[in-house]
Amino acid sequence: MGIFPFLRKNMSSKGVDEQCLGWAARDASGVLSPYKFSRRNLGNEDVHIKITHCGVCYADVVWTRNKHGDSKYPVVPGHEIAGIVTKVGPNVHRFNVGDHVGVGTYVNSCRDCEYCNEKQEVLCTKGSVFTFNGVDFDGTITKGGYSSYIVVHERYCFTIPKNYPLASAAPLLCAGVTVYSPMVRHKMNQPGKSLGVIGLGGLGHMAVKFGKAFGLSVTVFSTSLSKKEEALTLLGADKFVVSSNQEEMKALAKSLDFIIDTASGDHPFDPYMSLLKPYGVFVLVGFPSEIKFSPASLNIGSKTFAGSITGGTKDTQEMIDFCAANDIHPNIEVIPIEYANEALERLVNRDVKYRFVIDIANSLKEN
Repeated sequence: MGIFPFLRKNMSSKGVDEQCLGWAARDASGVLSPYKFSRRNLGNEDVHIKITHCGVCYADVVWTRNKHGDSKYPVVPGHEIAGIVTKVGPNVHRFNVGDHVGVGTYVNSCRDCEYCNEKQEVLCTKGSVFTFNGVDFDGTITKGGYSSYIVVHERYCFTIPKNYPLASAAPLLCAGVTVYSPMVRHKMNQPGKSLGVIGLGGLGHMAVKFGKAFGLSVTVFSTSLSKKEEALTLLGADKFVVSSNQEEMKALAKSLDFIIDTASGDHPFDPYMSLLKPYGVFVLVGFPSEIKFSPASLNIGSKTFAGSITGGTKDTQEMIDFCAANDIHPNIEVIPIEYANEALERLVNRDVKYRFVIDIANSLKEN
């Protein structure tokens, strides 16, 4: 009873490959521990990837701890995957053994709807298959990158240039493309324009980096004054504003062309909408519990309020290439797999600058 039974004829999944080592959560406590499982055999269009690194995303917290009530245990999290191709199916044309590749937030889609045809598979009308805790075409539950290897159809794999570190590449596959895709779609890549970034976590710090690379004047908004120095000095933002400071906020009225909101905590929207110029664009990529603002904040000034999630395969590859060409690297803390539980707890407490990356290759070993 697979989601995409019509794909079966094109992909072989008979039998299983060698044992995969991973770390999994068994229940809603979310506690991860070593776990062995099987992945499908290499299909005709599949790529077999030895995982070297995996970024730690808040989605890992959501599904290991059953925050949405739909976790399918055991859950092997991780959808910011970087590694090296070890095998390819006979019909694979884009990759060779030894290539550096990435895998992001989804590993399948219908490949036939208008969005898949436009390489915006994340918007697939039948629903893209999540890299972990998803139901794949053959009815199996997907398991993510906190593991030794993964088998993925080549369409959902991305080329990582050999001169770009795999550890740096991992967070690009979710955090990077989640801000890059809407920034490009809403033309936030026009030099000389002004960008506001709300929140300075894994997504926010990448928005600052992309904004500067696009030639924008970047203002960071945060509730914490302690982030001022890192925003201005470490990340190169042009301005820093404590969002609770009404005088600082009023001083920026009608001054921004764009705002990208990466904050998932609840916060007011009207004060930020007042900072946009006429025709300004506000993009939300975080998930607060509600969105509430006055219609006047939107209508007066003919502003646009939009939402976005990750990105399609076209955007993702373009983003990776842009980072490699412009020497853009996420700020990461590399950790061993044994530290994963502490890392998730620190992520919940916003105690990371700015993305944890698990060194799978050097720490995930059979006991």
